[in-house]
Amino acid sequence: MESCDYVIIGAGSAGCVLANRLSADPGVTVHLLEAGGSDAHDLIRMPVAWMRASEKPEFSWGQVAGPEIHAGERLIPQTRGRLLGGSSSINGMMYIRGRPEDYDAWGLPGWRYADLLPYFRRSEDNWRGESRWHGSGGPMRVGRLAPDPDHYPALLAAAQALGYREIPDFSAAEAEGFGLPDFTTWSGQRVSTATAFLKPARQRRNLRIVTAAQATRVLLEGRRAAGVEYLQDGEKKTIRAIREVILCAGAFNSPQLLQISGIGPAKVLHAAGIPRLHELPGVGANLQDHPMILAAWQAREPRTFERHLRLDRLLLAAIRWKLFGTGPLAVQPMSIQGFLKSEPGLDRPDTQFQVIHVSYMARPWFPWLRPGAGHQISSGALLLNPESRGSVNAVSIDPRVAPSIHLNLLEKEADLWAMMRMFRFMRRFFATGPAAELVTGEVVPGPEVDGDAGIEAYIRAAAITGMHSSGTCAMGNDPMSVVDPELKVHGIDGLRVADASIMPRIVRGNTNAPAIMIAEKAADLILGKTPPPPVDTNGDPS
Repeated sequence: MESCDYVIIGAGSAGCVLANRLSADPGVTVHLLEAGGSDAHDLIRMPVAWMRASEKPEFSWGQVAGPEIHAGERLIPQTRGRLLGGSSSINGMMYIRGRPEDYDAWGLPGWRYADLLPYFRRSEDNWRGESRWHGSGGPMRVGRLAPDPDHYPALLAAAQALGYREIPDFSAAEAEGFGLPDFTTWSGQRVSTATAFLKPARQRRNLRIVTAAQATRVLLEGRRAAGVEYLQDGEKKTIRAIREVILCAGAFNSPQLLQISGIGPAKVLHAAGIPRLHELPGVGANLQDHPMILAAWQAREPRTFERHLRLDRLLLAAIRWKLFGTGPLAVQPMSIQGFLKSEPGLDRPDTQFQVIHVSYMARPWFPWLRPGAGHQISSGALLLNPESRGSVNAVSIDPRVAPSIHLNLLEKEADLWAMMRMFRFMRRFFATGPAAELVTGEVVPGPEVDGDAGIEAYIRAAAITGMHSSGTCAMGNDPMSVVDPELKVHGIDGLRVADASIMPRIVRGNTNAPAIMIAEKAADLILGKTPPPPVDTNGDPS
């Protein structure tokens, strides 16, 4: 049987970071297991192609949630990366951390934002350079999106007319307002954790990266994780972990893997025919994501991204991108983003509002031969503090059988009412002078959807998620927590979880940057390093 010091399951947003940091010590050996394959594909590297890449079965797990009983009994696709880099290789590339209060509210030692900011900074090579809020020289390049001159000035003016200020940096102290986020892109290409963290470490002799290797279970010897069993090319293999096994498989697959290893709620294990080795009731519970509702308006002028999707222009743009890393395919078609409160009495923003100058249904087109979606300006609003909670449960001991995922989307009335307020804000925004001048009318869902009943029906029929699943292996010390503040699985030695599943409560923003931070901190915890001094975000570092 092969052996190594550390076995990491999942080469995604967190796993690639952890593999790099642990293998930086030449005195330890690391095996990184990834169920998917290579990330070497133009659809992965090209920033504007992320939605097409995420739909490819070779890059995604193809999981679905539901039926969602509070959202029209629908099955809702849950796109998660199944390749090197994981979801950081197919996501929308926004670099958003969430707010400091999100982390402080976890109430866990070592996990205040002041404790975590050094880890965010450690990973970064931000275009702004080094500051209290940002790092430079780190592996993860974080780039700037230049304002779109056809839309940004008018949309910002509309936001200002509604009383919002321009925010130059959503990772700094003040984030309520409108502006443009940072992106994990550089020189016209996506920066994933595979390119930023794994590529520089690939040649290390103490790091072995094993692709097409789906973990089937964590091997336990009594109350200790002793290794991992996995499938590769139809053959079952095992590797022994001398020190630790670390799950970085994400909010769906980390709890599923614990459960099929016999660790989880007794009722779930019994229903799936899995022998119970260690009861841990919180495994797979507490699933959270950001509910999202979309809308679209007909553009007044043909200046949206649609013009670049004409097949002859698209071919030339692809050649330009391939040769020089420039042009319309090298950037995201985002026009503006805002963080705002859906009602005045809230103590912090609960809504993330985005505008893109392209239809969500856009596709390549050519006159008379293949119709396009038309020139549209689309918007989306995400609820950042949902109260609804779902679950992820294994239904078979076979890991190739997808787990049962139930988001419980819109279960809580508070979530529904907040999304209705968010939807009305989108309409108010595009009825405001400068923004109204950009459009001729609403096309999705259309003006016929009106009144509380009509808007509620639309939201229940159309709500999706931001693909920010988290919380299913929650950190804490309560009976429903799965890991402690050192990310150790309760009751099992030599086993940790280090990915977005450990968040007790989802942060108010995209989850890729937090997952990277979690892995950075996990590396210090595993190696027994003294944590960096906390940063006083109201003054000088302390």
